[in-house]
Amino acid sequence: MSATARRMRLFAPDSVPEIVAGDDLASVFLESVNALGERIETGDIIVFAQKVVSKAEGRTISLNSVSPGMDALALAAETGKDPRIVELILQESTEIVRKRDGLIIARHRNGCVAANACIDLSNTGGDEIAVLLPVDADLSAQQIAGEICAKSGIQVAVIINDSLGRAWRAGTTGTAIGAFGLATLQDRRGAFDRAGNVLQSSEIAVADEAAGAASLLMGQGDEGLAEHGAHLIFPRQPQRFLKVHGVQGPLRDPPHSRCAAGHSGTPRHSGWFAQ
Repeated sequence: MSATARRMRLFAPDSVPEIVAGDDLASVFLESVNALGERIETGDIIVFAQKVVSKAEGRTISLNSVSPGMDALALAAETGKDPRIVELILQESTEIVRKRDGLIIARHRNGCVAANACIDLSNTGGDEIAVLLPVDADLSAQQIAGEICAKSGIQVAVIINDSLGRAWRAGTTGTAIGAFGLATLQDRRGAFDRAGNVLQSSEIAVADEAAGAASLLMGQGDEGLAEHGAHLIFPRQPQRFLKVHGVQGPLRDPPHSRCAAGHSGTPRHSGWFAQ
């Protein structure tokens, strides 16, 4: 009896320039892959750091241009945070979920619940610059995938990845905030385990798991990937596996939110919010 093993190959090109507003991410990606002597194939999964997508789409803002309103000033006084950042949090969110000294948890307009409405001040390309989430990360993923196909003739899946915290867990992990072209969720309910028991609640957030794998190569600090434009490629075999039991389509979670943890987004009335 021959031994078998499941394998997944991932790589992240290092030769990616600093991304600025208006950059063509599809071209930057294809050039970085060619520089490695690699090639992409139909069905590959490409993971883009959220920050480079936001930069390319012009979703950056100088804090010096932000004028805090009365609500921002009051919340800043309560939490000890920069009033300019608080103003951006209020503009980007639909609800302040939790607040205390040094911390604001907000529900972003796309439905994601995160500290500071996912506003990022690290590796932004300058001092006093904040990076905001893409307006519609699912649409961004679709557009990037379409541009890659138009330039190369190759159909790929695209995930946009950001680092988010988790309820009742320390630390952050890579999370899919937008996706196109792959099964974002495996619904295994009604299937059987190896003992023949019917699975009752098994839904696997495979896009999030792919995003988490990408984060291991992208890094979070001075690695020069997450801030410049890391792309992590899963070759096509994993893509075929992810589609076996998945739900095809963008990471939407109607009617509760458009959080691109999408189907794995948490409705306000359930889960840890009910505590």
